[in-house]
Amino acid sequence: MEFLQKATSPWGQEILVRVSWDLFWAVLIGSVVFLLVHQVLRRRWIGKEAEAVEGPGGAEKVTRHSLASRMFHWVMAASMLVLLFTGFLPIVGIKFSWVVIHWWAGLALIASIVFHIIHATVRWTFKEVWVSLRDVKDWWRGMMEALGSSGEKARKPGKYPVDNKLYHYAIIVTSLGVAVTGVLMMMAIDTPFFARDPYFLSEGTWGLVFVIHGLAAIGLVGLVIAHIYFAILPEKLWMTKAMIFGWITRKNYTYYDSERWSVEDSGESPGEAPVDAPVSETS
Repeated sequence: MEFLQKATSPWGQEILVRVSWDLFWAVLIGSVVFLLVHQVLRRRWIGKEAEAVEGPGGAEKVTRHSLASRMFHWVMAASMLVLLFTGFLPIVGIKFSWVVIHWWAGLALIASIVFHIIHATVRWTFKEVWVSLRDVKDWWRGMMEALGSSGEKARKPGKYPVDNKLYHYAIIVTSLGVAVTGVLMMMAIDTPFFARDPYFLSEGTWGLVFVIHGLAAIGLVGLVIAHIYFAILPEKLWMTKAMIFGWITRKNYTYYDSERWSVEDSGESPGEAPVDAPVSETS
């Protein structure tokens, strides 16, 4: 199996061409194996998570995601799915005119990233995704607890547990990777924004751009598969619904450490939930 494809330039130099599609299949197969293994191991965690959202409280609403955050999330999700499908379906043999759809979806992704950066800067929410030493210790305790250790128990997380934060970092790296290289690649095709100039970069530099773009895109395949998988797990649906409706119940809120995520201090306020609001979405 080779991960990078190379070629010889007219001047006899070995240059990078792109990522080998063997890596795409490796990530795809690895993702499926991960899901299967997790399905076996998650039986250890379901009971713990069910207890975590069945503490004192009621159906009272607690705001978790603002409308702006939810709009960003779904625009980014839609554009990323279109990018992945248009980028990889031709590789598996489904041929169609994908280039224009692909770069328009890329522009939508870039717009969502720019919006998110501005929104996070104005609200100063960067601190919510910083990984602290306490996060690392609690993550390790949680892993040991899941493996059956009788040591010190992990404490409740803040608004974003450490695995959410690490996932956020991975998405930052991969999405910026495809966005920056995607803009450069648009210089080599006809668009309303740039005059086509395939000589904008040297052959060697173009190869590096294609490799970075391919690596970031393949990384996104694994990340998106994992994200969708966790979002549809029965014990996680209450979190997913929060990204749709913006709120969780007061009972769901007991999953978190109120000192590390105080809805009163953060400006997020509880409210009156509808009569049929779910108390817990775990099963």
